[in-house]
Amino acid sequence: MRVVESYTAGRWIGAADGRLVRDAVTGAVVASVSSDGVDLGAAHDHARTVAGVALRELTFHDRAAILRAVGKMLLADTDYLYVLSHSTGATRADSAIDIDGGAGALLAYSGIGRRELPNQRVWVDGDVEGLSRDGSFVGQHIVTPRHGVAVQINAFNFPTWGMLEKFAPAFLAGVPTIVKAATPTAYVTEAVVRRIIDSGLLPEGALQFVAGSVDGLLDVLDEQDTLSFTGSAATARILRGHGAVLDAGVRFSAEADSLNAAVLAPAAGPDTAEFGLFVDEVVNEMTTKAGQKCTAIRRVIVPAAHVTAVEEALVERMRGITVGDPSLADTDMGALVGISQRDDVLAAVGRVGGTTVIDTCDFVGVDPERGAFMAPTLLRATDAATTLAHVVEPFGPVATLMTYDTIDEAVDLVAKGGGSLVASVYGPDLSEAAVVTLGIAPYHGRVHTIDASSAAASTGHGSPLPQLVHGGPGRAGGGEELGGLRSVLHYMQRTAVQGSPDLLTAVTGSWVDGAARRDKGHPFTLYFDELEVGDCLDTEPRVITLEDIEHFAHFTGDLFYAHMDDDAAKASPIFEGRVAHGYLVLSMAAGLFVWPDPGPVLANYGVDNLRFATPTYPGTEIRVIFTCKEKSLRAGSGYGEVRWDTKVVDQDDNVLASYDVLTMVAERGAAGGVR
Repeated sequence: MRVVESYTAGRWIGAADGRLVRDAVTGAVVASVSSDGVDLGAAHDHARTVAGVALRELTFHDRAAILRAVGKMLLADTDYLYVLSHSTGATRADSAIDIDGGAGALLAYSGIGRRELPNQRVWVDGDVEGLSRDGSFVGQHIVTPRHGVAVQINAFNFPTWGMLEKFAPAFLAGVPTIVKAATPTAYVTEAVVRRIIDSGLLPEGALQFVAGSVDGLLDVLDEQDTLSFTGSAATARILRGHGAVLDAGVRFSAEADSLNAAVLAPAAGPDTAEFGLFVDEVVNEMTTKAGQKCTAIRRVIVPAAHVTAVEEALVERMRGITVGDPSLADTDMGALVGISQRDDVLAAVGRVGGTTVIDTCDFVGVDPERGAFMAPTLLRATDAATTLAHVVEPFGPVATLMTYDTIDEAVDLVAKGGGSLVASVYGPDLSEAAVVTLGIAPYHGRVHTIDASSAAASTGHGSPLPQLVHGGPGRAGGGEELGGLRSVLHYMQRTAVQGSPDLLTAVTGSWVDGAARRDKGHPFTLYFDELEVGDCLDTEPRVITLEDIEHFAHFTGDLFYAHMDDDAAKASPIFEGRVAHGYLVLSMAAGLFVWPDPGPVLANYGVDNLRFATPTYPGTEIRVIFTCKEKSLRAGSGYGEVRWDTKVVDQDDNVLASYDVLTMVAERGAAGGVR
């Protein structure tokens, strides 16, 4: 028996007389779990005063790099975690979802941070808002880390992924985490946390772990803290009503019970590929993790005309499922997490009622009385509209088959679940599938709609992805986890800052129109570490002639009438006569600001936010006002990304075109190229 220890305030603490946890396969005692001796108030203070301060000193890219290092470190040696995971009843495939999937979430959020966030401590949200006629007073939304703690209260079914998929966005946001693991699988979570702490990759206190009760922790939380819960709707209601949430302003998110559905569209008859795909997915979702997934299919909704064929196909597939020792390679389904969990599932099956289609199997290589084994169970609703399958969730390998006659009826049946994490729709008729998808979308966080063309690439009904929202309305908890940057924002504060352009430039690190500019010579001659936000070039002018327009038209093949036919251009409600091509204006603008000789600028890799504000007519004198807007160093590469505010103006300073030019600029230490 191992004593599962908590890690708080920089030290490990364990108690041997805690709650006993048994091996789901053999029934043997494997762990003792208790938080006796853990000072939860000190853990909260440690997270705020030590870890929070350190995390906010790092940029988004710094935090992303740490997430990547931790993810790679975990993936480098997973064998011992798989051994522990087998004791929870999980097969190797189940464990891969949890262990490799958890590490993968860290890598995914590392990539999101590097691609979508700046190498800064502040994230600028949206455009600058003009608040005065002369531009001297403006507003800007910024997003900054909250000065609190992300508290996780997790479920037993994914002891690794469930922790890391919440930890990753909180860490990327710059907020430390305290994890309360579910007791039945806390020994797996502890092993992962111990590995991470021992690696030394995280700032101290950025991840703390509590095994056992967290009574009292919620009492010290305040408006800067967040509380995330995964588990039953009943417990979510209790937490949502806690004074910390109601009175102290703790930001709360829940991912709770979910009676997820799979819908077979009318056109998906037994002779279609989608029919077979549907059957395979239902059985896969019933048996993966022994049905102990918040995303598992609980309600199988099929056209009445196809129900007999669906039932026969499901039974045939389920009879081929091998249930037994999860450590064996040929085992399809292992055990539930414990005997009490199995008892709860069987009781829920009794409440759902209906007709039992199949609930037997051969258990291979195990004693089903000592372990928490259960046969995959398919029920059939007597009355689809009134069945308790819309209300009661057997959190195990159980699904209920029910029928519909019309698409509207199918949508209504799905909606009876009261809000779910995910639903799947299978059918070859895209119009039909689109109607179902739109009909059920308001009741779900995710809709997984499959036809034969997408099936091979599909990640599956039950696979939450870091890029997509994981959550759902109503019964599913009303929260949103994952979803890329959406989940990072959950741990941050959006603030509207008002002031002068210079003040906003100082706050955000991004040059704001109207702020001071500096002329230090041509900015393309400056290395990344010499450039400053606000460095500027106001170019010499150049006149665009009719000959330039005609040459560009014939050279490129762009003979659009507004460039070539004066009468046709005048007939347009937009132009007064022939106009220059927008891309001609951009090309000539580049000729005005580009430095021709080799130097620090390595490459131009794009243009953002391009707008043509005013037509450019022959005879217009253009020049470019070119300002260093943002800098973002690519750590270890020898260069950084520089964004240039670019405005093409005419002789009267009217803006003809505005856009951001994106360049790679070398550091001085990497002169002549990348290190």
